[in-house]
Amino acid sequence: MNLLKLLGTVLAILSLNRAILAATPSPAQADPEAWVLARKHAAVHRFSTLFTAQNVRDLLATDPAIDRAIQWCQQTAVTHVYLESFRGGYQVERQALEHARQRFRDAGFLVSGCITTTRVGKPSTGWKGEISCYTDLPTQKRLQEVFEFASALFDEIMIDDFWFTDCACAECDTARQSQTVSIGDHRYSVAGQTWEDYRCELMVRLSRERILEPARRINPRVKIIIKYPQWYDRFPERGYEVIRETADFDRIWVGTETRDYEDPRWGGTVPYEGYFIMRWLGGLGGAKCGGGWYDWLGTTEATYLEQARQTVLAGARESLLFCYGGLQRDTGPKNIAALRGCLPELFATAQAVAQRQAIGIAAYKPANSHPETEARVFDFVGMLGLPLLPCHQFPSNAPAAFFSIHAWKDPDLTAKLSAFIASGKPVLLTDALAERLGNRIGREAANVRILPVKGDPKLLLRLSPDELDAIRVPLLKPLGVTFRAPNQVGLYLFQDGSWVVENFNQVPVEATLREQAISLPARGWKFEWRP
Repeated sequence: MNLLKLLGTVLAILSLNRAILAATPSPAQADPEAWVLARKHAAVHRFSTLFTAQNVRDLLATDPAIDRAIQWCQQTAVTHVYLESFRGGYQVERQALEHARQRFRDAGFLVSGCITTTRVGKPSTGWKGEISCYTDLPTQKRLQEVFEFASALFDEIMIDDFWFTDCACAECDTARQSQTVSIGDHRYSVAGQTWEDYRCELMVRLSRERILEPARRINPRVKIIIKYPQWYDRFPERGYEVIRETADFDRIWVGTETRDYEDPRWGGTVPYEGYFIMRWLGGLGGAKCGGGWYDWLGTTEATYLEQARQTVLAGARESLLFCYGGLQRDTGPKNIAALRGCLPELFATAQAVAQRQAIGIAAYKPANSHPETEARVFDFVGMLGLPLLPCHQFPSNAPAAFFSIHAWKDPDLTAKLSAFIASGKPVLLTDALAERLGNRIGREAANVRILPVKGDPKLLLRLSPDELDAIRVPLLKPLGVTFRAPNQVGLYLFQDGSWVVENFNQVPVEATLREQAISLPARGWKFEWRP
């Protein structure tokens, strides 16, 4: 048989096989390419999704419905599912959870549990209707019951990012002023009288005594994940104490949902935030940091993909697509279609990032620090083409560094920063921090520049290319890099010389990196991975 005939025979067989597969009535049939790709890369990066408690009740109630969910997951390269047992005051029937759990396991998925602590008991005076007053002892008891129920079913349970309190009722206020946290019969002293002091102590103690200890008694194998929200600048005021909670919980996850900056309801967060918070909490949590979580709300296909890219670029080992039910409506189907089309490059990027060390300009945010007039300033600075390397400890050995008012949390800041400036390394200070420091440091030194935030970080998105050059050139020099691009273009650098450039603008732009011209599509990226 000659080569042409052989090739024709092979193509005919492949065509016949595809026809047979297409004709086979199998509602849970996978997309072979996506499923194979997902399983091949699972050790480096996974995609997962959540079935909320209401999704389990409404969308996994029958075997045909579960078949459809399995098929959707396989077509989306999802290999890990989370079945939620409690949300919004509703707890799923045990039998329904057990049946869905077994069906997904039989289909080759990892299966974990999830709990969203909304409407647990007595309502908070703050976020009414959702968040609870955890000073209330009956609410504490109900919280424990919710976790005991889930731990009997799952060896891993994630807590969605409503594990906080903003209650200021009379009972909470009395406890705050008395500087005492009560968990059942136990009493604990609180260091101060601020709401931040009280809430942080309350949530740490609750986590230990009403979640972790009882869950582990029921199931010694259980691992509990705390998922931190994306609003990192408000953690302490709502009781997220990231140092102690990260130490106590088995794993941490990160909310990397940024949505569309221009969306009238969900907007206001620039896409770089997903990268910053994932890297910052990843540095704080180390091996405990598992993945990022983003959703479809307030997104277009382009901004949905930006969430995916920022999560992967930040080194997440897993991307959770929230949530199955939501992704079947609104912009969800188009978002998922766009994601499916980009799976190969996302998996390849995850592989490349995992093999390389990110480098950049240290961005110092101490844990539990306060933004004052510079809320989320790091996100906007990252939109200026400055490759930030987030850190929670003072970056004494960094080649260059950026300091905002958050750094004021460090009691030894003046001495540390003075030594850093004296070393001659490039320093970028926000105007608020420079004003606070006054003449305590050598702010007039040639290697120090002041960033004009003016109490409104959004103004940074208006800086011109020439203004950006004046900032970038000295900061990038120790990294051996020159970069010129319009505003709202992100730069990501790696130790081996690899790079990624992402354009967040609605129009194509031109950039230059190390004298190399780069044409960037609107809302698109380009990269070069060195062998």
